[in-house]
Amino acid sequence: MAERVTQVSARWWSEMTSSARLLMAAKTAVACALAWVLAPLLPTQDQYSYYAPLGVLVSMYPTVAASARSGAQAMLGLAVGVGLGLLGIAALFAGLPAVLTLALIIAIGVIIGGIRALGVGREWVAIAALFVLLLSGSQADDFSVSYLVTVAFGVLIGVVVNYAILPPVYLDTAGARLSELRDDIADLLRVLADRAAEGNIDAAEVSQPDAGLDAVIADVHDEVHEADESLRGNPRGRRRRAEKVENLQRLRALERTAFYSRDLADVLYALDREGDAAVGLEARGALAEAIRRCADLVATPVGDTASSNRVADADRAVEAYADDLTAVVGNEGVARRSTPVALLQRIIDASLPFVPDGRHPAP
Repeated sequence: MAERVTQVSARWWSEMTSSARLLMAAKTAVACALAWVLAPLLPTQDQYSYYAPLGVLVSMYPTVAASARSGAQAMLGLAVGVGLGLLGIAALFAGLPAVLTLALIIAIGVIIGGIRALGVGREWVAIAALFVLLLSGSQADDFSVSYLVTVAFGVLIGVVVNYAILPPVYLDTAGARLSELRDDIADLLRVLADRAAEGNIDAAEVSQPDAGLDAVIADVHDEVHEADESLRGNPRGRRRRAEKVENLQRLRALERTAFYSRDLADVLYALDREGDAAVGLEARGALAEAIRRCADLVATPVGDTASSNRVADADRAVEAYADDLTAVVGNEGVARRSTPVALLQRIIDASLPFVPDGRHPAP
C-alpha cells in the first residue's frame, strides 16, 4: 500500500512539475494579470473587471487550437446562459415566485448543457443564468453586456498570450509515450515467449503485463492527438509536419500490434489448455523463438539500422515454426492451428512501414 501511494505521489508530482505544465501556469498568470490591468479600459462598468481573468481561465488550454475553440464554445455557452437569465428576470417581473423561477432557469440551463456541440460551453449555461439572476439586480441589461464583453476580452487575451509566448508543440512528448507503449507490447510478447518455451501458458501470468495496456493505449492516443492539435495555428510547428504523420502512423501500427499480441496470447492459451500439438513439446521451441524475434522487432526504434535484419530474423523464425507445425500435425486442423503463425506474421507486417529497407536487409 505504501509503495502504491509513493508511486502515485511521484506520478502526480511529475505531472504537476512538467515543463509544459509550468509554462502553461506562467502564461496563465501573465494573461490573467494583463486582463485585470486592461479590463478597466473597456467601455463597460469597471466593477465587473474581475470577469476578465475568468475569461483567461476559460480559454487557457495546452494548445493554441484548443484555446481558441474552448474560448469560442465558452462564449456561446455564456451568451445562451445570459439570455436564459434575462428570461428568468422577465418571469420575476411577471409575478412568478423567485424560488420557482430560480429552479426552472437552472433546470433549463442544465438541460441545454446536454447539447454536446457546445463543448466546454455546456458547463457555463446554467452558471451564467444564475449570475444574471442573482447578481444583476435592477441593472440586468448593463450587467449582462458587461459580463459578456469582459469575459470575451479575457478569452481574447488568453488566446493571444498562448499564441505569442512559446506556443507548445507536443510531438516529442507523444513520441516518447509511443516508445513506452512499444516497449510494453514487446514485454508482453517476451513473457508469452517464456511461457511458451516452458509449455505453461498461464492466463493470469501472461495477462499481467497486459493488465494496464488499455489505459496506456488510451493515454498515448490522447497524447498523439494533442500533439497533432498543437500544430494547428502554431508557427513553431510548421516544419514538423512529418513528425506528426509519423506519430499517427506509429499509433495505428502499435494499436494493431497490441491487438494481435493479445489475440495471440488468447489463442495459445486455448491451445495449451487443450494440450494441442501446436504448442506441444516438439513445436514449443520454435514457437517461443518466433515470438521472441517478433518482440525484438516490435521493440526496435523507428529507423534503427538493425531493423531490416530483425525483420528477416522474425520472418525466418515464423517460417521455422510453420514448418515444425506442419511436420508435427500435418494438414489436420491446419486452419485453427496456423492462427498463431498468421498473428505473428501480422505483427511483423505492422512494423514494416518503419523499417528503412523493409524485407530487404542491408548486406
